[in-house]
Amino acid sequence: MNEGKTVFSQIMEFLPLKAFHRCVKKYKGEHKVKMFSCLDQFLCMAFAQLTFRDSLRDIEVCLRSQKRLLYHMGFRSIVSRNTLANANEKRDWRIYADFAQILINQARVLYRNDPFGVDLEKTVYALDSTTIDLCLSLFPWARFRTAKAAVKMHTLLDLRGNIPTFIDITDGKVHDVNVLDVLIPEPGAIYLMDRGYLDFDRLYSLHQAGAFFVTRSKSNFKFKRIYSHPINKKDDLRCDQTIELVNYYSAKDYPERLRRVKKYDKVQNRNLVFLTNIFSLPALLIAALYKCRWQVELFFKWIKQNLKIIAFFGTSANAVKTQIWIAISVYVLVAIIKKRLNLSISLYTFLQILSVNMFQRTPILQLVSDGNELIDTDQNTNQLNLFD
Repeated sequence: MNEGKTVFSQIMEFLPLKAFHRCVKKYKGEHKVKMFSCLDQFLCMAFAQLTFRDSLRDIEVCLRSQKRLLYHMGFRSIVSRNTLANANEKRDWRIYADFAQILINQARVLYRNDPFGVDLEKTVYALDSTTIDLCLSLFPWARFRTAKAAVKMHTLLDLRGNIPTFIDITDGKVHDVNVLDVLIPEPGAIYLMDRGYLDFDRLYSLHQAGAFFVTRSKSNFKFKRIYSHPINKKDDLRCDQTIELVNYYSAKDYPERLRRVKKYDKVQNRNLVFLTNIFSLPALLIAALYKCRWQVELFFKWIKQNLKIIAFFGTSANAVKTQIWIAISVYVLVAIIKKRLNLSISLYTFLQILSVNMFQRTPILQLVSDGNELIDTDQNTNQLNLFD
């Protein structure tokens, strides 16, 4: 890589710019825009994510302090907090949502052969949501409770590489299960969900689409046992049953048979009951699959710790969605770079190295090799880590 380029420029070289401009053109993002293009907006917001900026003024001051480098970093306009704020408020957030999907597709190809804890060739997704709290006086459109505002980020995580493949941003009042109405099932894939998604009508739609699911049973769940499969109690399995639903409405919504697996959890000293439409895999593997669902919880905690999706640079719905989608784009872009450069360090360490070297003219590989030994050997044990 060219040693004369800044680290920020080297990172942005991995962006598929032709695809980005197609997204801008699709939503007329630069209609009547003379200065400060959508690319300038994306670069400013990406810089804020990579260097952990806290405000629009913070972004402006940092970038203006390096005026002589901005052109070579890809900026073609003067950076102003007012201009950036106006762009975040008015330019269609779908530009960055579509672009994030393009980066996600690239990342999934790179990580498609990565292991995720279970020896299985099928594509496995974990579905969950996280609530991002907001100030009600600043975000009145996102009213969640009487004195609280919030948005929800519903995420479908591909466990091979922990890449988010589907994201839906809604207000905090939308129930988790509603996201199944907009999710397009992938035939043959396995979806891991908690009890919040236990809706038999929607689960049957997944089943009819040729997809599989593993979820938890509720305590008041009523069923009829059809057959009990043999189990090995040494594996802490309690039962493996083929069942039918007996409640009138549940049986009407899901008229076919289900599989019920109960396993004892030694750590929490309780029995866990799983429901699935998978009959071909061992019961122990069903329990192991559901355990992998925890990766989506770690993903949420990781991005809240390492990306700017808690403090927002604008108060409109468009500004909030723009910032979240650009944050996801930066996360996926760094994951792509890590894979393409074949880096063995964690994503957390990689981000920390990048954050303090944005204006340096050192090749990324040299930065990593210089800092790897010092940082990785004394990593904070309390820091969540998705990529080992």
